[in-house]
Amino acid sequence: MISVFGHKSPDTDSAGSAIIWAWYLNEIRKTPAEAVLLGPPNTEAAHVLRVWGFDTPRIIEDVSPGDEVVLVDTNNPGELVPSIHEARIVGIIDHHMLAGGLSTRTPIEVTIRPLACTATILHDLIGADLARAPRAIRGIMLSCILSDTLGFRSPTTTPHDRAVAEGLAAGLGLSIDEHCAGLFAARSDLSAHSDEAVLRMDAKKYPIDGHPLLISVQETTAPETLLARKRGLMAAMPAIARAEGAERVLLFIVDILREEATLLVPDEETRAIAEASFGTRVEGDCLVLPGIMSRKKQILPALRLAPASAA
Repeated sequence: MISVFGHKSPDTDSAGSAIIWAWYLNEIRKTPAEAVLLGPPNTEAAHVLRVWGFDTPRIIEDVSPGDEVVLVDTNNPGELVPSIHEARIVGIIDHHMLAGGLSTRTPIEVTIRPLACTATILHDLIGADLARAPRAIRGIMLSCILSDTLGFRSPTTTPHDRAVAEGLAAGLGLSIDEHCAGLFAARSDLSAHSDEAVLRMDAKKYPIDGHPLLISVQETTAPETLLARKRGLMAAMPAIARAEGAERVLLFIVDILREEATLLVPDEETRAIAEASFGTRVEGDCLVLPGIMSRKKQILPALRLAPASAA
């Protein structure tokens, strides 16, 4: 049995792509497979599972030596289970930059393409066999693409992502705008989550000028609800950073509708990073960054430590 899974803190694309590829392996390739998750799905992903009638996949904490796995929506060992190096990785399907650090004993199938969403890649790999997919599989594929492209607002969106999503929506008889409204409402409702949970929900650790930083992103149509919690969020950052082996947490609150990000600035060190990275003066405990929406394409390439911090 092949286990198909994505990164920790599963979002819509990570959870949905695991389900899509497990369906393909089972039904088309006749290869036993199971979609699993590396943690509870976030609020939007949980909403998508309900909408399309899927039970939440089994959650695993680790794999055993020799387990066969396919990785979707990540190739970064830091986002995977502790024993991933002991598993038998048989495939990787992803749209992120090559992180390095994974190794295999035999050649494997690897597909990494510069598209906005892993589900778009799955659409292409499945090809004509997608006509055999049930409505729910095509629906969750559409949800993944609309989620990762922020309804085509993200700068990571390619014409191909858009064309695939529009084709899927037409075949399903769905309005893209209405479907996005449901996705983003679910994503924005974080009232049941603690400040610590919000910071961890979509956080990834990256080395910036040799220093490990945890880059947390919250995409929302209601940024004011998170900004009203900024004192609690900033107070929770040091403990989260220590727990994740990072020097600090940078939280970017992305306003999907206004197409801008707000970076919380709790201290002088974060202020120095913000000014060095984005070439602007920071006044107060927030920095508004017009046009910034993508961690992968806009935030990470810009991040720099101030000279004194990098020394």
